[in-house]
Amino acid sequence: QVQLVESGGGLVQPGGSLRLSCAASGIVFSRYTMDWYRQAPGNQRELVGVITSVNSTNYADSVKGRFTISRDNAKNTVYLQMNSLKPEDTAVYYCAAKLFSYVYWGQGTQVTVSS
Repeated sequence: QVQLVESGGGLVQPGGSLRLSCAASGIVFSRYTMDWYRQAPGNQRELVGVITSVNSTNYADSVKGRFTISRDNAKNTVYLQMNSLKPEDTAVYYCAAKLFSYVYWGQGTQVTVSS
């Protein structure tokens, strides 16, 4: 059974930082591309960034230079380091594992940026 479990969300002030984690089980984690998405109320889910199985990364323009994705294959975990957070970063953040036609999603973790 495949499970992706996100953690690390919470309430943070503008300009602050958070690190999200996504722990995977039931897959050969090192083979998967890992994505981070987010969905704000009333908005469509949008891609935040990607890290491939060979550690190549790509980011949405809205987070480039502020967010960093990394992975630890020994721990089956992908991370999203979020710095210089803005109120518009408020959303539920999801991780997804992708390999060919296989796509698995986590349950999401809420990030709220507010003073």
